[in-house]
Amino acid sequence: MRVARACLALAVIAAPCRGQAATSTEAKRSEVEAWVTTADKSKLVARGPNVRWASGEPTGVTVTIDVDTAITYQAMVGFGAAITDAAAWLIQTKLSPIRREALLQDLFGRGNGIGLSFTRLTIGASDFSRTHYTFDDVPASETDSALAHFSIDANRAAVLPVVKRALAINRDLRVMASPWTAPAWMKTTRSLIKGTLRADAYPVFAEYLRRYVQAYQAEGVPIFAITLQNEPHFEPENYPGMRLTPVQRATLIGQHVGPMFDRAGIATRILDWDHNWDEPESPLAVLEDSTARRYVAGVAWHCYNGDVAAQTLVHAGYPEKEVYFTECSGGQWAPNWSDNLVWYVRTLIIGSTRGWAKGVLLWNLALDESYGPHLGGCGDCRGVVTIDSRTGAVTRNEEYYALAHASRFVRPGARRIASTTGVDSLETVAFRNTDESKVLIVVNTAKARRTFAVRSGDRSFRFALPAGAVVTLRWP
Repeated sequence: MRVARACLALAVIAAPCRGQAATSTEAKRSEVEAWVTTADKSKLVARGPNVRWASGEPTGVTVTIDVDTAITYQAMVGFGAAITDAAAWLIQTKLSPIRREALLQDLFGRGNGIGLSFTRLTIGASDFSRTHYTFDDVPASETDSALAHFSIDANRAAVLPVVKRALAINRDLRVMASPWTAPAWMKTTRSLIKGTLRADAYPVFAEYLRRYVQAYQAEGVPIFAITLQNEPHFEPENYPGMRLTPVQRATLIGQHVGPMFDRAGIATRILDWDHNWDEPESPLAVLEDSTARRYVAGVAWHCYNGDVAAQTLVHAGYPEKEVYFTECSGGQWAPNWSDNLVWYVRTLIIGSTRGWAKGVLLWNLALDESYGPHLGGCGDCRGVVTIDSRTGAVTRNEEYYALAHASRFVRPGARRIASTTGVDSLETVAFRNTDESKVLIVVNTAKARRTFAVRSGDRSFRFALPAGAVVTLRWP
């Protein structure tokens, strides 16, 4: 009795006594958090009642999802979206300081935010820029082989402030970058539009990329990875682009960019491809070059053509190379919110990570009410969030909630672990965080409610998921 009273008194003013702490810890271990988004938007990453583990085999269900923590796969870098010129300009100029900070805390914060830990920058302009530029533009009749005019000043007003604040909020944030074109004077067209890199410009283009990485490093923004070219098999009609064949990319990486980065002590990863799933033979051709392969850290993928299975195909040929998914955009061509949610979770959050992706990136982090600003290119792309340029109001789109189901719960360094998937219209992926907590993401792609069991070791629990809904289940 005295011990019990002493514990009760101490509990009011200090930590619980040992017996109480053990009971509390055991109770927490018996519970699973459930965070749900429904097709009708009545729940948006909303926490429901905890689910309790039970001992023994599951009963009363026909579908069991097994989670095996002993089988591990890739370590995760994270989930996020691109801080394009358009996104940065809107965040920096169309939001009050209070609203800007609130949005960045929500996007990148790990307390009450969704904890985005991966982002992408454009090395110069993309179609989502208000002007077309590179970091070494000179008059049309001139060249600048010494890169005397190289400067990242075009990024100082918006991109750098936004990415620096994001890094301050989330120290685990990893930043990759991709050029849409080399400066015009390096190209066959002498234009930012179309064309390819001249063979005599390979060394100076490598130096251009080195200068970019080191200039950003000097600003306190480490560049985790680069690609040589965004979508190298596409030459856009009205915004910057540049074609680079597998032979060109292998030569650039193996003979120029890779050795230059080595000499400069630059640890930035070099990723090949950065284009769609429909041409796996292109990155495979680069990796077949033994000189280039030495410097290629991994392969980056986009969603606009082909199937996510291409990631696994290339990984099977070169399992030592990393996989990243680096671009996909929603837009008004697919206006159904619930269908989009299911597609993003099934294909990118689940499919891409089951296809070995260490990081998953969507395209514009933010766009305005008119799907811009942009100059050429996509006229109806949707951002992860929409910022009303007139009022500063922020709308969180389906892409936000799809990302949140992973980014809020799967921490950088987490390992993907084995889980049953593709049974009775239930798609899944599971992770083990570095603190040993486990995360299981499930999407119900059916038109009807599904009840299933989750089994891990000698414990199991039951859960019912509405049609078209997503749940993230987390347990210690």
